[in-house]
Amino acid sequence: MGKSGELSHTLLFCVTDLTMAKFKGHSINSVDSKGRIAIPAKMRGVLNPAAKGSFTITRGFENCIFLYPLDEWEKREEEFEKLNMYERKSRDFLRSVMMWAEEVSLDAQGRIGIPKSLGEFAMITDKVRIMGSLDHIEIWAPDVFKKYMDGQLVDYETLAESVMGK
Repeated sequence: MGKSGELSHTLLFCVTDLTMAKFKGHSINSVDSKGRIAIPAKMRGVLNPAAKGSFTITRGFENCIFLYPLDEWEKREEEFEKLNMYERKSRDFLRSVMMWAEEVSLDAQGRIGIPKSLGEFAMITDKVRIMGSLDHIEIWAPDVFKKYMDGQLVDYETLAESVMGK
């Protein structure tokens, strides 16, 4: 009871930050002699504090590299844990993803190191195209990305209609 005879209530609650980094845009950056690349400031700026400046870097699709903030990667791992390990395709997929996965952290200059095996997989040499893809960042060799885009079977409008127009 409060001083005036009324009931007083104290509410204690915990708010979980449900925000997700939403990466967008692109830039062409150099790869230094140690295999490091600078993550654009605009992308670093949307990192959720829960990521603690750390990422999981792993093999992506179409010869690119996926870079997931640590908090987003943890969500992927929760999805992976739900896979049926009695199914061969689940085991094969999990092995393919996890064998390439490594944790990397931003240094004081906002750079991460690309593991040599992933750089070779993605055919990265002296430049990279860094692209936002909502919950993760894609890292491409610029010439590989150009070939990928040139090889698209449908134009942007047709693709947008087929994916979003349903």
